[in-house]
Amino acid sequence: MVNDLVRIVTQAFSARRRQRFLSMAAASFAVVLFVAACAVSQEDLQQADSGAAGSTSSNDSSITVYTALEDDQISGYLESFQTQNPDITVNIVRDSTGIITAKLLAEANNPQADVVWGTAASSLLVAEEKGLLEPYAPAGVEAVNPRFRDDANPPTWVGIDVWMSAFCVNTVESEKLGLPIPKGWADLVNPVYKGHIVMSNPASSGTGFLSVSSILQNSPTEAEGWAYLDQLHANIAQYMHSGSRPCKAAGAGEFPIGISFDYRAVSQKNEGEPIQPVFPVEGSGWDVEANALIKKAEIKDAAKTFLDWAISPDVMAKYAESFSITSVKTDVPLPEGFIADPEAQLAENDLRWAAANRDRILEEWTKRYDAKSEPKT
Repeated sequence: MVNDLVRIVTQAFSARRRQRFLSMAAASFAVVLFVAACAVSQEDLQQADSGAAGSTSSNDSSITVYTALEDDQISGYLESFQTQNPDITVNIVRDSTGIITAKLLAEANNPQADVVWGTAASSLLVAEEKGLLEPYAPAGVEAVNPRFRDDANPPTWVGIDVWMSAFCVNTVESEKLGLPIPKGWADLVNPVYKGHIVMSNPASSGTGFLSVSSILQNSPTEAEGWAYLDQLHANIAQYMHSGSRPCKAAGAGEFPIGISFDYRAVSQKNEGEPIQPVFPVEGSGWDVEANALIKKAEIKDAAKTFLDWAISPDVMAKYAESFSITSVKTDVPLPEGFIADPEAQLAENDLRWAAANRDRILEEWTKRYDAKSEPKT
């Protein structure tokens, strides 16, 4: 029966189609804030019309930016912003996607952020539904691939890059344990992997949610998707509250296999860790790292300046050094270690369906599997 289930899931995944929708994934967890300051200026930068009524602008040059970008990416991205404009103070608040989303919702009546930068578009759709975003068309938005931005004019969110699910396999530990290198989702339910796999928790991690949502969508029926997840759960050692943590744990030799995402898998391999990135043959779940302006009584000109920069050619080239798909085409070669045709790797992904069913999915997932989640901090 298990073999039949695996065969069905594999066949369904292989029939993936590309979708042009975006969805919501979020959860409520304790907030851990990491704040760093960078100086940047608004001189010689264009201001774009937000197209929204009822808000005023301010020349205050200090802004707060919420982001789920990786810690080791942020400073490199911000270099050009700092160099170009030394007068705006940018306070970065970094956390995982689920926690950033929960924070935005909790602060709905008293928003603290001015801008969201590099956070899942699915999460921004949660905020959009609650009326927390201010439409704004940043300078250069016409160059953004329509697939990776809001189609409204002006848009409420604009993407910068795509990230997708990938397995981080520690080749040294796998060899010690006699474990074969998995090729896809179907392989992971093999009993040989029992207790050797860690995965991102979908309630706190956008990476975890996009993987679960993709599995449910690409199965012949949702019930069969849950049946597959039951089989996978039997092999899971722990669900971790971060998209990158499973890959880091695999790299450190704590577990042989971490279900994580592409950038983390590729970067750890390129840094010399014994990691083999695996892009599942059935296709990868995915989401878009995106930006948005927070709706407030007083919207700062510096916030718009930041969003103009955040899709500018200089920083877009930096995104392309880390990700295989960027929202604006660049001349940067595909980073070493990524799959050759990244867009073909994207599984069927109706993210609006995920949006409508997010709470139900997380409730069911928690009921079935949360006993293996790592302790919350």
